Amino acid sequence: MTKNLLLDIAILLALAVLGVVAYKLAPLLQPKTDIALPLSSCNLNQHPCVATLPDGGQMEFSIEPRPIPALRPLQLQASFHGSAVRRVEVDLAGTDMKMGYNRPLLEAHGDDGSRFSGQASLPVCITGSMEWEATVLVDNGKALIAVPFRFVSGN
Repeated sequence: MTKNLLLDIAILLALAVLGVVAYKLAPLLQPKTDIALPLSSCNLNQHPCVATLPDGGQMEFSIEPRPIPALRPLQLQASFHGSAVRRVEVDLAGTDMKMGYNRPLLEAHGDDGSRFSGQASLPVCITGSMEWEATVLVDNGKALIAVPFRFVSGN
């Protein structure tokens, strides 16, 4: 009887610890943004896309090479005009199928911190082409702004 009670308590304690860990890690999978801009209709497979930020500044975002392939190194670039930016990440997520955590941090270039770049790659989808959402997460020190773009990649 005592052995079963101790086992039950150990299981409950383990579940509680797992719950706390999941709660603490949840922002990594779905970042809590302060401002989410509407989905852009721009096609990243054709050219860089421009979005107007809430402070009136502009962000230009691009992924190369074009068209955007799977399983090849991608160059991500974001540049800002009229906005001060501290940190930029790009969350790459499949729109119809979860493909795992893929959020590279872009590195700042230049003295003014207006250009950011980094590398990423997309996993291959067994069905051929796949729709992706690239959400640029912009931290300007006052708010975390989510700027989403959609594109289709192929093999």
